[in-house]
Amino acid sequence: MRKAAFPQTIPRPFAARARRHRGARKLSLLRVGETVEAGEDITETLEVIPRQWKVIQTVRERFSCRECETITQPPAPFHVTPRGFAGPNLLAMILFEKFGQHQPLNRQSERYRREGIDLSVSTLADQVGACTTVLQPLHALIERHVLTAERLHGG
Repeated sequence: MRKAAFPQTIPRPFAARARRHRGARKLSLLRVGETVEAGEDITETLEVIPRQWKVIQTVRERFSCRECETITQPPAPFHVTPRGFAGPNLLAMILFEKFGQHQPLNRQSERYRREGIDLSVSTLADQVGACTTVLQPLHALIERHVLTAERLHGG
Protein backbone atom coordinates (compact mmCIF):
# COMPACT_ATOMS: atom_id res chain seq x y z
CA MET A 1 0.00 0.00 0.00
CA ARG A 2 1.56 3.30 -1.12
CA LYS A 3 0.46 6.60 0.37
CA ALA A 4 0.52 9.75 -1.73
CA ALA A 5 2.81 12.58 -0.67
CA PHE A 6 0.86 14.63 1.84
CA PRO A 7 2.09 17.03 4.51
CA GLN A 8 2.72 15.17 7.74
CA THR A 9 1.87 18.38 9.62
CA ILE A 10 -1.85 17.78 8.97
CA PRO A 11 -3.23 15.71 11.87
CA ARG A 12 -4.62 12.41 10.71
CA PRO A 13 -7.85 12.60 12.75
CA PHE A 14 -8.99 15.01 10.03
CA ALA A 15 -8.91 12.10 7.57
CA ALA A 16 -12.33 10.99 8.73
CA ARG A 17 -13.96 10.23 5.40
CA ALA A 18 -12.67 7.55 3.14
CA ARG A 19 -14.09 7.17 -0.36
CA ARG A 20 -13.68 3.85 -2.04
CA HIS A 21 -13.79 3.71 -5.82
CA ARG A 22 -14.35 0.20 -7.01
CA GLY A 23 -13.53 -0.26 -10.65
CA ALA A 24 -14.27 -3.25 -12.88
CA ARG A 25 -13.86 -5.72 -10.07
CA LYS A 26 -15.34 -8.84 -11.58
CA LEU A 27 -13.98 -8.90 -15.12
CA SER A 28 -10.46 -8.39 -16.41
CA LEU A 29 -9.75 -5.83 -19.12
CA LEU A 30 -9.96 -8.52 -21.75
CA ARG A 31 -13.06 -9.99 -20.08
CA VAL A 32 -11.37 -13.36 -19.86
CA GLY A 33 -11.58 -14.08 -16.16
CA GLU A 34 -12.25 -12.66 -12.72
CA THR A 35 -9.88 -10.13 -11.19
CA VAL A 36 -8.08 -10.53 -7.89
CA GLU A 37 -7.22 -7.54 -5.71
CA ALA A 38 -3.57 -6.62 -6.15
CA GLY A 39 -3.34 -3.67 -3.75
CA GLU A 40 -4.60 -0.12 -3.67
CA ASP A 41 -3.46 3.45 -4.11
CA ILE A 42 -4.54 6.15 -1.65
CA THR A 43 -4.86 9.78 -2.67
CA GLU A 44 -5.37 12.29 0.14
CA THR A 45 -7.02 15.64 -0.51
CA LEU A 46 -7.24 18.40 2.08
CA GLU A 47 -10.65 20.09 1.96
CA VAL A 48 -12.50 22.64 4.05
CA ILE A 49 -16.19 22.90 4.86
CA PRO A 50 -17.21 26.57 4.92
CA ARG A 51 -18.42 28.13 8.13
CA GLN A 52 -22.08 27.40 8.81
CA TRP A 53 -24.30 30.12 10.25
CA LYS A 54 -27.41 29.16 12.19
CA VAL A 55 -30.13 30.81 14.19
CA ILE A 56 -31.05 28.99 17.38
CA GLN A 57 -34.64 29.61 18.41
CA THR A 58 -35.50 29.13 22.07
CA VAL A 59 -39.22 28.60 22.58
CA ARG A 60 -40.41 29.62 26.05
CA GLU A 61 -43.97 28.55 26.72
CA ARG A 62 -46.17 30.70 28.95
CA PHE A 63 -48.62 29.16 31.36
CA SER A 64 -51.44 30.88 33.14
CA CYS A 65 -53.40 29.86 36.18
CA ARG A 66 -57.09 30.72 35.93
CA GLU A 67 -57.62 30.52 39.65
CA CYS A 68 -54.83 32.85 40.85
CA GLU A 69 -54.54 34.75 37.53
CA THR A 70 -50.75 34.47 37.30
CA ILE A 71 -48.59 33.85 34.26
CA THR A 72 -45.34 31.88 34.46
CA GLN A 73 -42.59 31.53 31.88
CA PRO A 74 -38.99 30.26 31.99
CA PRO A 75 -36.29 32.96 31.79
CA ALA A 76 -34.86 33.99 28.43
CA PRO A 77 -31.42 32.69 27.45
CA PHE A 78 -28.48 34.76 28.66
CA HIS A 79 -26.89 37.20 26.23
CA VAL A 80 -23.86 39.37 26.94
CA THR A 81 -25.66 42.44 25.65
CA PRO A 82 -29.09 43.24 27.06
CA ARG A 83 -31.75 42.10 24.60
CA GLY A 84 -28.86 40.90 22.43
CA PHE A 85 -28.84 38.33 19.67
CA ALA A 86 -25.21 37.18 19.40
CA GLY A 87 -24.33 33.81 20.88
CA PRO A 88 -21.11 33.04 22.74
CA ASN A 89 -19.42 31.34 19.77
CA LEU A 90 -20.11 34.31 17.50
CA LEU A 91 -18.80 36.73 20.11
CA ALA A 92 -15.67 34.63 20.64
CA MET A 93 -15.06 34.53 16.89
CA ILE A 94 -15.47 38.31 16.52
CA LEU A 95 -13.13 39.01 19.45
CA PHE A 96 -10.51 36.49 18.33
CA GLU A 97 -10.47 37.83 14.80
CA LYS A 98 -10.20 41.42 16.07
CA PHE A 99 -7.62 40.99 18.84
CA GLY A 100 -5.95 37.67 17.95
CA GLN A 101 -5.83 37.95 14.17
CA HIS A 102 -5.80 41.79 14.02
CA GLN A 103 -8.72 41.74 11.60
CA PRO A 104 -10.50 45.12 11.55
CA LEU A 105 -14.25 45.13 12.11
CA ASN A 106 -14.93 46.56 8.63
CA ARG A 107 -13.23 43.55 7.02
CA GLN A 108 -15.12 41.17 9.29
CA SER A 109 -18.37 42.90 8.34
CA GLU A 110 -17.56 42.60 4.62
CA ARG A 111 -16.71 38.92 4.93
CA TYR A 112 -19.89 38.16 6.88
CA ARG A 113 -21.91 40.04 4.22
CA ARG A 114 -20.36 37.85 1.50
CA GLU A 115 -21.47 34.83 3.55
CA GLY A 116 -25.04 36.16 3.66
CA ILE A 117 -25.00 37.67 7.17
CA ASP A 118 -25.40 41.46 7.30
CA LEU A 119 -23.68 42.68 10.48
CA SER A 120 -22.73 46.34 10.28
CA VAL A 121 -19.46 47.68 11.65
CA SER A 122 -21.36 49.61 14.34
CA THR A 123 -23.15 46.41 15.43
CA LEU A 124 -19.84 44.56 15.64
CA ALA A 125 -18.31 47.48 17.57
CA ASP A 126 -21.26 47.40 20.03
CA GLN A 127 -20.69 43.67 20.56
CA VAL A 128 -16.93 44.16 21.10
CA GLY A 129 -17.60 46.98 23.57
CA ALA A 130 -20.13 44.91 25.51
CA CYS A 131 -17.73 41.96 25.68
CA THR A 132 -14.81 44.06 26.87
CA THR A 133 -17.01 45.54 29.59
CA VAL A 134 -18.15 42.09 30.72
CA LEU A 135 -14.59 40.70 30.60
CA GLN A 136 -13.04 43.63 32.51
CA PRO A 137 -13.18 41.87 35.93
CA LEU A 138 -11.41 38.83 34.46
CA HIS A 139 -8.79 41.10 32.89
CA ALA A 140 -8.23 42.80 36.26
CA LEU A 141 -7.71 39.42 37.99
CA ILE A 142 -5.19 38.28 35.38
CA GLU A 143 -3.40 41.64 35.50
CA ARG A 144 -3.16 41.52 39.30
CA HIS A 145 -1.81 37.95 39.17
CA VAL A 146 0.80 38.82 36.53
CA LEU A 147 1.98 41.95 38.29
CA THR A 148 2.56 40.09 41.59
CA ALA A 149 5.44 38.20 39.96
CA GLU A 150 8.96 39.08 41.09
CA ARG A 151 10.15 39.54 37.54
CA LEU A 152 8.34 40.33 34.29
CA HIS A 153 9.92 39.27 31.01
CA GLY A 154 9.40 41.26 27.83
CA GLY A 155 8.87 39.69 24.46
